[in-house]
Amino acid sequence: MSSSESNTYASHPPRMRDATILDRLVANGGVMSIALFFVACCVFFSVTTDAFLTAPNLLNVVRQSAPLLIVAAAMTFVITTGGIDLSVGSVLALTATLSAAALQAGLPWPLAILLMLMLGGTVGVIQGYFIAYERIPAFIVTLAGLSVIRGFALLITGGYSIPIEPASPFVAIGRAWVFGIPAPALIAVAVLAAAYVAFNETHFGRYVTGVGANAEATRRAGVNTRRVILWVYTLSGTAAAAAGVILSARLGSGSSNAGQGFELDVIAAVVLGGTSLFGGRGSLVGTILGALTVAVLANGLILSHLSPFFTPIVTGLIILVAIWLNFRLFRGEAKGR
Repeated sequence: MSSSESNTYASHPPRMRDATILDRLVANGGVMSIALFFVACCVFFSVTTDAFLTAPNLLNVVRQSAPLLIVAAAMTFVITTGGIDLSVGSVLALTATLSAAALQAGLPWPLAILLMLMLGGTVGVIQGYFIAYERIPAFIVTLAGLSVIRGFALLITGGYSIPIEPASPFVAIGRAWVFGIPAPALIAVAVLAAAYVAFNETHFGRYVTGVGANAEATRRAGVNTRRVILWVYTLSGTAAAAAGVILSARLGSGSSNAGQGFELDVIAAVVLGGTSLFGGRGSLVGTILGALTVAVLANGLILSHLSPFFTPIVTGLIILVAIWLNFRLFRGEAKGR
C-alpha cells in the first residue's frame, strides 16, 4: 500500500468508507426508533400526570439530566470502540466527594474544579492503559475500577456527606440560571456540541469508529489504535468527573453514595440511542435522545406517584430490551467482520 493510499485509508477507516445504504438505514432507524419512543413517553406522562408538561418540571428534567448527557456523550466513544466503562458512577462519587472536601479545606473553587477534571482524566488514563496496552478486557478493568474508586470515596467520607458552603460561587455551577435556562443544561449543550463535532467531523471520530469496526485493518492503515482506546477512556473519566462537580454543586454537598447505578443509566442511554455494543457504529443524536428518555421515564414515574424503587426495575428492563434489539440488529454485521 502506497503512502497516499495509507493516508486516505487512515482518514476514512473501512467501516465508514464502505458503509452501504442498508447500514445507513439501520443507523437512521435506530435514531428514529428512540425518537418515537421518547415522544411516546412524553405524550403518555403528559396525559397521565398534571405536572409533567409544565415549564418548571421540564426545566428540572433538563437540569437533572445534564450529568447523564455529559457522561453518555463520552460513553458513546467508548462503546463505539467495542469497549465499556462501568466505573463512571464511582468516578462521579469520588470527584463529588473530593470537590466538597477541597472547598472545605479552603482551596479556590476554580482550582478545585480543575483538579477534579484532572483526577477523572487520570483515572481514565490508568484504566485505558490496562485495556489498550495490557489487553485486559474493559469489563474487568472498569469493574475493578468501580469497586476501588467507590471504596476510596467511602474511605474519605466514612459514609457521610461533606457539605459545601451555600455562599460559595462553586454552587452556581449546579444552581445558576442563565436567561431562564439552568447552567448545568448549558454546560451539557456545550459538551454535546463538542462531542458531536469530534465524533462526526474529525479524524479522531473516524478512528474511534474504525477501531470498533475492524481494529486490525485500522491499525494496518497507520492508526495508533491503542492510543485511540487510551483517549476514549480518558474522555470518559473526565466526563464523569465533570458530572460529579455539577452534581455536588447542585446538591450543595459531596456524597460517597452519589451515582449509585449511574453507569446503568449511562449505558442504557447509549444503547437506546442505537450505538452498537459490538462497536463500529455510534450516534450522538441517538445518545442524546436515549439520555433524555431515561430522564423522562424517571421523572414521569415519580410524578405518577409510583415508588422511586420502581425506577431501577424499569431501567433494567429497558436495558435488557435495548440490548436484545441491539444484538438482533447488529449480530449479523459482527459475524461478518
